[in-house]
Amino acid sequence: MSETIKTDAVIIGAGPVGLFAIFELGLLDMKAHLIDILDKPGGQCAELYPEKPIYDIPGMPEVSGQQLTDQLMEQAAPFDPTFHFNRMVTGLEKVDDQTWRVTTDENEVFEAPVVVIAAGGGSFQPKKPPIPEIEVYEQSDTSNGAGVHYAVRKMEAFKDQDILISGGGDSAMDWVLNLQPIAKSMTLVHRRDVFRAAPDSVNKMRALVDEGKINLHIGQITDLIGENGQLSGAHLKPAQADPIEINCTSFLPFFGLTMKLGPISDWGLNLNENLIEVDTEKFATDQDGIYAIGDINTYPGKLKLILSGFHEAALMAHHAFKRVHPDQKLTFQYTTSSTSLQKKLGVN
Repeated sequence: MSETIKTDAVIIGAGPVGLFAIFELGLLDMKAHLIDILDKPGGQCAELYPEKPIYDIPGMPEVSGQQLTDQLMEQAAPFDPTFHFNRMVTGLEKVDDQTWRVTTDENEVFEAPVVVIAAGGGSFQPKKPPIPEIEVYEQSDTSNGAGVHYAVRKMEAFKDQDILISGGGDSAMDWVLNLQPIAKSMTLVHRRDVFRAAPDSVNKMRALVDEGKINLHIGQITDLIGENGQLSGAHLKPAQADPIEINCTSFLPFFGLTMKLGPISDWGLNLNENLIEVDTEKFATDQDGIYAIGDINTYPGKLKLILSGFHEAALMAHHAFKRVHPDQKLTFQYTTSSTSLQKKLGVN
């Protein structure tokens, strides 16, 4: 285990509601660390529809998922939040009446009086390709690029590997282009010669294919080759040809993401159809110090809207203040008239 990180609040989930929670907690002098399984902020907005318009954010007749994420990040910036991306929270346990301990799959340990679960519908988890016994080659060690990985956390781990990437979206194309310069060899496989990725990225990939720096195959991977869990190759069934063998020591399948409740279901919280039950006064769970805001929670009359999550974040922060600063009196202030709040925001 690494050295314990102590903070005022740990926010699980860096989607729009989690990002706004930084702002609401920050106004009340609470420092936050955010943990998210994705490699960037924005959650579903940024991952699934970064360019798709959203029409029901107050004061914004139209805003894309990425634009909303960018503005929330700018709004939270004065409070200097710390982000921990590419992490899944694997443990939540009570230390004492005032402290919770949060652990991740990277063996990080956090302790805080407040834990805010803003995980949307759960955690994004990769869709695995239908390849027999693929789990034999799956690797949890992010420092070693050999074997099967569903995300790239450390590029250097893939240096000098024979890399096989499968997929036709932005994630597949981005990593083909980013890893090609450090790979021993790079092969891209997609089921058809049409790609969903950004046209500029596709054009760059095709140019590298023409230069002989990337091998492109149209077809599907049917099985993997190796011994004792060490990947050495894969069999490809082309669209209209006999199967061929591809040399690879690393396999990165990018088949999209799915939502799962994941470890949250094991944390002893009161669940209702895979949602966390909360009250509507402070959006607390049945465990003191643990709150749930956004699409992950449920209560009578709940609407799964981003603006509802923003409201929940504000009420949560005002109650959390009492746990983090039990000896201080909370005075309600407006950002439009409070010079102290404006100073925190850097506008005064």
